[in-house]
Amino acid sequence: MRYGSAALLACLLSFAAAAADIPLTLAEALAYADAAHPDLAQAVGDLAASLAEREQAASRQDFYLYLDGALSTGEQSGGDWRANNIGRLVALKPLLDFGRTEQAIAAADQEILARRAALLEVKSARRVDLMARYFDVLLADMQYAADNEFMAVAYVDWDNAKVRRETGQIGLPQLLDLEARYQDVRERRNASMQRMRSARQKLANAMNRPGKLPSELEEPGLPENDQALAGYETLLSRMTEHNPRVRALHAQLSAVDARIAMVRADSNPTLDAEVIGAGYSRVSNTRDNLSAGLVFLVPLYQGGRVDARIARELGQKDRLAAQLEKLKLDLSEALLDTLQEIDWLRDSARAAADKQLEYRDWVLERSRAEYELELKTSLGTSMAETQAAKLRRKRVDYRLALALARLDALLGSELPLAGQKK
Repeated sequence: MRYGSAALLACLLSFAAAAADIPLTLAEALAYADAAHPDLAQAVGDLAASLAEREQAASRQDFYLYLDGALSTGEQSGGDWRANNIGRLVALKPLLDFGRTEQAIAAADQEILARRAALLEVKSARRVDLMARYFDVLLADMQYAADNEFMAVAYVDWDNAKVRRETGQIGLPQLLDLEARYQDVRERRNASMQRMRSARQKLANAMNRPGKLPSELEEPGLPENDQALAGYETLLSRMTEHNPRVRALHAQLSAVDARIAMVRADSNPTLDAEVIGAGYSRVSNTRDNLSAGLVFLVPLYQGGRVDARIARELGQKDRLAAQLEKLKLDLSEALLDTLQEIDWLRDSARAAADKQLEYRDWVLERSRAEYELELKTSLGTSMAETQAAKLRRKRVDYRLALALARLDALLGSELPLAGQKK
């Protein structure tokens, strides 16, 4: 998708959502990964610069047309001084430079590949960031709901205690203890309220829409959470081949090789075609008003310029090669950590959260039945704890989705526009 088209799409999605007053979906949020944003603009600018470098390299074989002249005077044999002005219109077309232009274009093409890979990495990072910010809003809302339930329970306990204090059923220390617990829970609730606002601001900034905070978000389905994964060795091989940063460094190494070949080609001859139209203020049989020919140049000695440029490129190549080896080590660790996190979330964290939620649902049903029979009045506490259990389960789901998204980014894959509601 082109940069401008993506920005238009994101704007249309935004206007459509605002007009219909419908919740923002994860797919709509992820569409902003290709829209205008400072991070993306930098990568797009780098790519545009490399494309310009390619055009400049290709222009070495372009047709030249220039005008030169001289205003002068000279003394004749008889002692007279006469003007000796010259004006020339020169057309020059390089024919052969024996590798200079070819290697310059090859180097520029490799730099373009590196910039395209870097742009893909930025887009992948933008998608992961948008997904994380989207989940943060949902979790902040759920945390606020849970804390609000706990605050309501604490307030009821404190309020009932005031009545019991007046009738002498409890002492002042118990009343103060319940009030302190209420204030602590109220503090947590108010902090959760602020995190709701902060999370929406961060999501709006990630979408490059500061000040336009989304009010409602749709719960995503996240079907990718159950996708099967290949083994570590298989994914490591794929990552080594397709990771954007690895591809960018390989391309930069190839660009260095091409520049070294271009520098060495400076010792080769050049062949140009030249056509000259001239005018002279002094007539001479040795001067041509119109001439054409081939210009052949053979460098014989260039000092240490070629060796110095080659040494600089070789130093750059060594630095890039070291970066590549270090990157492969870091990526192999990141891949293993990500796969282990996915396994833990699927096998342990999700199962524990499910069992806790199942237990809390059972407790809630029992509390509701007892409440209806007026046996106990702990329904509010059970509702709050059930809400907290749901929050824990969603936190596992979102963390798993983010781990899979990071895995896609490591493998150089395009992140799917997930988020269809179950």
